[in-house]
Amino acid sequence: MSIGPVEYVILGFPGNKFSGQIVPELAKLIDSGLIRIIDLTFISKDAAGEVTVVEYDAVEELAAFAGLDAEVGGILTDEDITYAASSLEPNSSAALLIWEDTWAGPFAAAVREANGVIVEGARIPREIIEQAMGALADALD
Repeated sequence: MSIGPVEYVILGFPGNKFSGQIVPELAKLIDSGLIRIIDLTFISKDAAGEVTVVEYDAVEELAAFAGLDAEVGGILTDEDITYAASSLEPNSSAALLIWEDTWAGPFAAAVREANGVIVEGARIPREIIEQAMGALADALD
């Protein structure tokens, strides 16, 4: 089975305020075939620093996530949850997502068939790109 690049993200929600507001955009990515959700878990840290895994049906704001076309479960471990929770402030929550970049699958397969390997890669923060693009635009004016 060929698989495209797999990424993870930890989305923080200060004040333990999960929101289903991101679900429509996540669903668009899934429905368009750009990504495939492999695992998705929600955690919460209370004022005392106690961490709990939050189920979809336990919080009304998470109900929308249950409708996503996803293969959720089994990849994220207790260690992953502990790692994500370590960066959370008290009274915060997080969503942990693992997805496949299905859009990049054919390119990844071509690289492997050409005996290529990833030497390095990183995600560049939006703020850095915006600053660089602004500086470039200013220089061209």
